Amino acid sequence: MQNAITDDLEALLVTLPPGIHDAVNRLENRSELLEIVMDLGRLPEARFPEGEVILSNQPVTYADLEYVVERIGEFGDDNRAGIERTLHRISALRNRKGKVVGLTCRIGRAVLGSIALIRDVVEQGQSILILGRPGVGKTTLLREIARVLADEANKRVVVVDTSRSRKEVRTQSKLCLYQNSHFHY
Repeated sequence: MQNAITDDLEALLVTLPPGIHDAVNRLENRSELLEIVMDLGRLPEARFPEGEVILSNQPVTYADLEYVVERIGEFGDDNRAGIERTLHRISALRNRKGKVVGLTCRIGRAVLGSIALIRDVVEQGQSILILGRPGVGKTTLLREIARVLADEANKRVVVVDTSRSRKEVRTQSKLCLYQNSHFHY
């Protein structure tokens, strides 16, 4: 079975300043893009599993950061925001006065079919431990497991992120997400 990857990357790219947006569109390996980092006074970069690519020879300005912030909406108490109806998440770095001085735009992807190797274990309700370095697809796999359990196995899936003190709930059809860490069904 071949995996189908969906990332709705353009929904994230339209929130970026035009020069950075265009630079990302020129990248040949966009399908491997993990995140875009914009830190005040530094060159914007695209991060990939194998390294980074500088997107512009112009340092990021307050205007660049405001351009993005105006297009993505409110940040939560954890300095994170998302783009409606996508899996992308944006983390803000603030200075002591609360002004945004850096943004990390993480590309969220759904990889349909990524569950194939462990589907039998998932469907039997067995415990699964998923380990790996950042960017290898742990969260992507968890999203696919949740999708399969909710949509194909008709299970009620609740995902609880125990790494946060404050829990937020987002509902998507039969799937209730408390971010993405532990599954209970």
